[in-house]
Amino acid sequence: MVCFLYYLATVKGLGWVVCMYGVPLLIMSVFVVLTTYLHHTHIALPHFDSSEWEWLRGALATVDRDYGFLNNVIHNFCDTHVLHHLFSAIPHYNAMEATKAIKPILGKYYNFDGTPILNAYWRESKECIYVDCGKGVGEGGVFWYSNKL
Repeated sequence: MVCFLYYLATVKGLGWVVCMYGVPLLIMSVFVVLTTYLHHTHIALPHFDSSEWEWLRGALATVDRDYGFLNNVIHNFCDTHVLHHLFSAIPHYNAMEATKAIKPILGKYYNFDGTPILNAYWRESKECIYVDCGKGVGEGGVFWYSNKL
């Protein structure tokens, strides 16, 4: 790939390669990191040590988020993320229907946050500083985010 990009830069110019390859790659990378961070970081999500972790508890330690008009662009990945953790083999074109079906079953264990993306990022960056594993903080190996330094 590096050789191909070098060849393109010699033929089309470095500016063209940066605009046509570098900028889209940067935007996609930022989006992937942002969505991964937001799906797995929320003040209401627990963290578990090895004595309490099990597959289902870990799978439910995520949150669905509403990305507005981007939901359709990215095949509803962000508003069906809990389903993805539970049933990763379900194709994206069935994810909305399946999410609607599991919401009543999961009840209080289904996590959704409709906060706009940038507001949610700002809030989680301020409230979810670290997972406090100090004595007396986690009840039996279940730990929560803290912002108290």
